[in-house]
Amino acid sequence: MNLQVIFLYFLICNYFAIVRSLNDDGNALLSFKNSIENYTDDPLNNWNSTDISPCSWHGVTCRGDRVVSLSIPNRKLVGSLPAALGNLTELRHVNLRNNKFFGSLPPNLFHARELKVLVLSGNSLSGPIPPEIGNLKNLQNLDFSQNSFNGSIPLSLVQCNRLKILSLGQNSLTGRLTDDFGTSLIALQRVDLSFNRLSGSIPSTMGNLSSLKGTLNLSHNFFNGTIPASLGSLPVIVYIDLSYNNLSGNIPQVGTLLNIGPTAFAGNSLLCGLPLKISCPSSHPDYQSLFPSPSQNSDSSSGKNGKGSTSCLSIVITIVTSVIVGICLIGLLVSNRCRKITACKGGEQAGGCSFEKALMVRKEFFCFAKESPEIISENMGHYNFVQLEQQLNFDLDQLLKASAFLLGKSGTGIVYKVVLADGRALAVRRLGEDGGSQRFREFQAEVEAIGKVRHPNIATLQAYCWSIDEKLLIYDYIPNGDLATAIHGKAGTVPFRPLSWPVRLRIMKGIAKGLAYLHEFSPKRYVHGNLKPSNILLGQNMEPYISDFGLCRLLNTDRGSQTYELDQMTSGTPQSSSPFEFLPTSPTVTVGSSYQSPEVSKVTKPSQKWDIYSYGVILLEMISGKFPMIKMGSMEIDLAQWVQLSFEERKPLYHVLDPFMAHDLDEEKEIVDVVKIALACAQKSPERRPSMRYVCDNLERLAPSIN
Repeated sequence: MNLQVIFLYFLICNYFAIVRSLNDDGNALLSFKNSIENYTDDPLNNWNSTDISPCSWHGVTCRGDRVVSLSIPNRKLVGSLPAALGNLTELRHVNLRNNKFFGSLPPNLFHARELKVLVLSGNSLSGPIPPEIGNLKNLQNLDFSQNSFNGSIPLSLVQCNRLKILSLGQNSLTGRLTDDFGTSLIALQRVDLSFNRLSGSIPSTMGNLSSLKGTLNLSHNFFNGTIPASLGSLPVIVYIDLSYNNLSGNIPQVGTLLNIGPTAFAGNSLLCGLPLKISCPSSHPDYQSLFPSPSQNSDSSSGKNGKGSTSCLSIVITIVTSVIVGICLIGLLVSNRCRKITACKGGEQAGGCSFEKALMVRKEFFCFAKESPEIISENMGHYNFVQLEQQLNFDLDQLLKASAFLLGKSGTGIVYKVVLADGRALAVRRLGEDGGSQRFREFQAEVEAIGKVRHPNIATLQAYCWSIDEKLLIYDYIPNGDLATAIHGKAGTVPFRPLSWPVRLRIMKGIAKGLAYLHEFSPKRYVHGNLKPSNILLGQNMEPYISDFGLCRLLNTDRGSQTYELDQMTSGTPQSSSPFEFLPTSPTVTVGSSYQSPEVSKVTKPSQKWDIYSYGVILLEMISGKFPMIKMGSMEIDLAQWVQLSFEERKPLYHVLDPFMAHDLDEEKEIVDVVKIALACAQKSPERRPSMRYVCDNLERLAPSIN
């Protein structure tokens, strides 16, 4: 009897355990949770295997007891997507955008055939898009943008004929678009294939997408050939972007294409016609008339043409041969000089040669000096070494014996990273040959004026050294390179790490504070005069330091150049007692420099408005990720004009935004406000530019929490 009771009790317990167990949908979601590496934090902390149903879990929506939606965006989840998600056969909506999922998409994911929305943008997914995607006959919104997918767009995608939104931008997709794209996917309302490696011609069937309401973005690819006139049949409200491809020929003057501004065609150097204002040739040259065949000419004319051709050919051969010989001679000369510096180059590869030897190498190689390199060392015996910072604990001998690494060269000289014996790193700028032979007192007056400028966002001069032939400026070494490299990257350096919007905004604010100090709060109200991204250095925590301040004043003091006085901020002629002092622009930067304001070539009296214009261009460069000149066909416009034109044409923000900032579109209002400040700074008229104090105040109001 007791055995029967025990057995009955066991059956009852087992029954309730089965009844209370998690259903299949819950188990599939637990597989998803287990594939995530950081699920211990929110939002998955209430996903428990002891629950009867997953319908109360965060991010999960059910209909009845079946899961129909999984939505966990912007939570920085790290992991891969498991095949078990395909077991959610009633799943209709998936939104996992802006997380950190990686790896390839499992083909079984597309067994969830009821899917209508699949949003995986802003992750690190890679590999090809599985052809099984064609199983999703009910799919209406597909967003795989901002990932690393490669390979071609699967042909099976055209089977998703209910698709309304297709966003595959900012991947590495290759191949051609099939003609079926425009005949099968006629329900499409928005298409974004930008920033890929797609090639071939644009299918003429794209003109059949009559349901388009938003954008057709094919920019930043490798599409070639002519623009199909059928695109003019698209609805007038569609924004078409074909910029930065390899398209050629006339821009069709039909339908919707007549309403598109020039930025939609920028970056296609072989396009012509309106709205680019580049005229197209009326007819192609008659190549047969340029290169006549023997059958089309008489014997006499053939003979004359033959002699002329032979004569021209001999002249061309002579010229080419002379050029090659000249290049070889120059190469031998440079090679002979290079042998003399091999020892130091070997030192650089093995940890750097001494700074003293680096000075000799520079003299020998860059100047082809007539005098012996030893003269440098002799001249350094008559030097003045001055410390501007009392805490410095090294002298010139220690500096010359330290390891030196070449950082860069410019018209203002050469910059070395010098590591002292105690491990301290310094940046030493050796002024160029134009540093000339000014007297010590003149040099001292200029350098010590620069040394008095102390601000957290301005590179501080720590010491300097003067001799007859050598002039050195010593700064603390700033480790994270310059802003130009941080924006665009640099070939041969460490892997490029794009800056996030909060970091960019912090840099913008730091530069503004440094400039405002120079303009209004420094011992004298200075003008930098040569502000550009390569002159803005980034510290350990990406804090900006304005560098190259005052260098060109040093280069100009020995030339007897006129003393510049800064124009007052108000209109009128400044008096001789003006409290402003100008530090002239670098001779290496031409009047047409992209960062210099338009009036530089016309106005002899410098103004702080010059710096404000440069600052505006730098802000636009940081926001757009583009260089300050934009190519439009065979012409160029400056970045400020391009951004202004894009805004006037009511293009979406992502059109002007650095693709690496796509994750920051949630900050759209803040970004747009900064763009407005940048455009105000980059006004053509200097009177309309704000002061740097005004700019600082407005940036602080935008983001008071960003330091």
